[in-house]
Amino acid sequence: MTTMGADRRILIVEDHPTMREAMRLVLEGEGFAIEEAADGEAALAAALEHSPEVVLLDLRMPGADGASALRAFREHEVPARVLVVTSFTDPSAVLPALRAGAVGYVYKDVDPPALAAAIRAVHAGHVLMNADVARLLASGTGGSAAPAGPDLTPRERAVLAEIARGRSNREIARALNVAEKTVKTHVSAIFTKLGVADRTQAALHAVRSGLV
Repeated sequence: MTTMGADRRILIVEDHPTMREAMRLVLEGEGFAIEEAADGEAALAAALEHSPEVVLLDLRMPGADGASALRAFREHEVPARVLVVTSFTDPSAVLPALRAGAVGYVYKDVDPPALAAAIRAVHAGHVLMNADVARLLASGTGGSAAPAGPDLTPRERAVLAEIARGRSNREIARALNVAEKTVKTHVSAIFTKLGVADRTQAALHAVRSGLV
């Protein structure tokens, strides 16, 4: 697992200057390199210019909102992992952003160590959402129905479940009592069947389609 430090770039997208400054101070204290944007349009420009590895994205902003920014990121193939930072407590409120490509969310009143831990987690490939949100995504509630799952074997489903938990191939091999080389073969097959390019996309597909 990669450790995020001063060489890791974070983009804060937040329209309230006071909140943005508070987040900057907290994260600079954790050793992150920070860039800022005040709305969705500025977020895309900043992401293209600075190539952040994680974006902290507010949902409600003037002009282009968080979901619009995520769609723009996808259209321009911005590779950063996006963590929504929201004041909404209703799980369904974050669904549009998660469907648009965010890999999780935290609340704005999160304490500094937890925020730093969440950033490191999504950077490492984890998906951060609670059980209520996962169920909504899997059921298609609040939007279009979830996509049908591909024909995975029972072993591939087991491996995918471990991927969704953020485990490495070595950890999966230990958990399932198989060789690491076997896990790599299963992961390759899973990526092909799901039509995804990396572990985060596989984990999100699994949650959104109800496969795990």
